[in-house]
Amino acid sequence: MDNVVVNAEPNAELVDVAIVGGGLVGASLALALAPTGLRTALIEGVAPDATAQPSFDDRTTALGNGTRRTFEALGLWSQIATQAAAIRRIHVSDAGRFGFARLDAAEHGIEAFGYVVTNRVLGAALQSRLRGLPDLRWRMPARCTAVSIGEQTGELQTEPESLPLRARLVIAADGANSRVREAAGLGADIEDYAQVALVAHVRATRAADGTAFERFTPSGPFAVLPLHDGAYGVVWTLAPAEAERVLQYTDAEYLAALQQAFGWRIGRLQTVGRRTAYPLRLSRAQTLVGRRVALIGNAAQGLHPVAGQGFNLGLRDAATLAELLAEVVSRQGAGADIGAPSVLEEFASRRHADRDGVTRFTDGLVKLFGDQRAGVPLLRDLGLLLFDLSPTAKQAMSRLSWGFAGRTPRLGRGLGVIP
Repeated sequence: MDNVVVNAEPNAELVDVAIVGGGLVGASLALALAPTGLRTALIEGVAPDATAQPSFDDRTTALGNGTRRTFEALGLWSQIATQAAAIRRIHVSDAGRFGFARLDAAEHGIEAFGYVVTNRVLGAALQSRLRGLPDLRWRMPARCTAVSIGEQTGELQTEPESLPLRARLVIAADGANSRVREAAGLGADIEDYAQVALVAHVRATRAADGTAFERFTPSGPFAVLPLHDGAYGVVWTLAPAEAERVLQYTDAEYLAALQQAFGWRIGRLQTVGRRTAYPLRLSRAQTLVGRRVALIGNAAQGLHPVAGQGFNLGLRDAATLAELLAEVVSRQGAGADIGAPSVLEEFASRRHADRDGVTRFTDGLVKLFGDQRAGVPLLRDLGLLLFDLSPTAKQAMSRLSWGFAGRTPRLGRGLGVIP
């Protein structure tokens, strides 16, 4: 965003909601708002094709059960399910030490703890539904170049479209480095984990059978997740210099290093696809709302991928906001002031417990298992063994896929946003 404009243009396209950012969370919000009748604009800088859209790439996302229910309610799950791998068992271990824990979904009366899907599959399902929405204004590809926040509306300048957008509510869904958040004067606390996630798909002599492995190493968490076609999604966390070195390996060198680091639980590693690297940091907006602005997804909080909670948390942001706006429209009618301070304060209140709990949980895991001070690893391993022996603790962990705390949005219960 190049600058912040203080005077609104007299001519503009008028909408109720303007969503800046058409990735997974922003697109989900646009779809969730469809039944409300609110005129919605979706602004995204990259065209939604398979090769260019970074949000819809070959990275894998772990979907919790609440997310599955949300996609069912939005009419997406039938398209996603055929390419989703159920996580039926989880094996957690402290690399090179005796601590471990095992979880089995069947012991808790559920089909799965969650599902692993590539972002490309999720993006395709969302795009196919969005294109048929009559109240959705597309500006894609379009770059948001300026934002003006007034008492009654927010205004967005975009390129190449020259006609400004004027909205009663502006949604920042434009990622951890959100320019909308910055333009609205909303600060964020950022902590660099000094880690890089190397992401790849691999095949091994033992096909994936629904077991997910989470291994904690001194350099960071190491996840091996089942994919629907028997392959595995690998998230290997390393220090930046080591990650850069591993990125330069040939496929054979990478597989050998990965085999040594992970072991033989899935047999011999045979092939690897394209490898990509993502720096890891914690970003957390100091507040979720400002005048005529609400933050969702990574614009609100960007988490470490440990435990796979980031997208699920962001989707609950979107589901909660859509439900709240539907309530306001139901009470006040088509002219409802959906960007009023009272509405935004209610959104922030509804999201507080879940957002705070998940953020603390994931950050705590990273720091606990990265702590190598004398005595800490021993206590950590004892804690893992005690957890493995506690049905109550495991039951509590199994509920994490529905949300950490607070009110579960209607979509997360498989219901529509409108009662």
